Amino acid sequence: MEIRHVQESDRTFWFTLDHHFPESQFEQKVRDKMGYVLSEEGMAVGLLRYNLFWDEHPFCTMLYVRAEYQGKGYGKALMEFWEKEMHKSGYNMLMTSTQVDEQAQHFYRKLGYQDAGGLLITVPEYQQPMELLLVKGI
Repeated sequence: MEIRHVQESDRTFWFTLDHHFPESQFEQKVRDKMGYVLSEEGMAVGLLRYNLFWDEHPFCTMLYVRAEYQGKGYGKALMEFWEKEMHKSGYNMLMTSTQVDEQAQHFYRKLGYQDAGGLLITVPEYQQPMELLLVKGI
């Protein structure tokens, strides 16, 4: 297993998994090294991207592993790699989120993330189930 920063050559793979990210911002993730690709035997199978919440706390905005590789520890490996990288960079708290109707909340709790509140968007064109915010001290 190899985890590395996202590169321009990952563009096609990235957008096969990440349908929530504007393609126009991909180059910024590459430039700022705010995304990772996980490969197994030379094949890309997962990704993680993040931003800074309030411009100071790393916030995992997308973690995705190809369906056939889920449940095998790849998501955990990506998160643990990201956590170590963020700690080395001097950050002490990490954040992520998931919708309350998604199973990912249980995954994050197993990794030590704690519920920190929710965000309910009622603007019609953006309405969705409540977004559960999770935090972890590192």
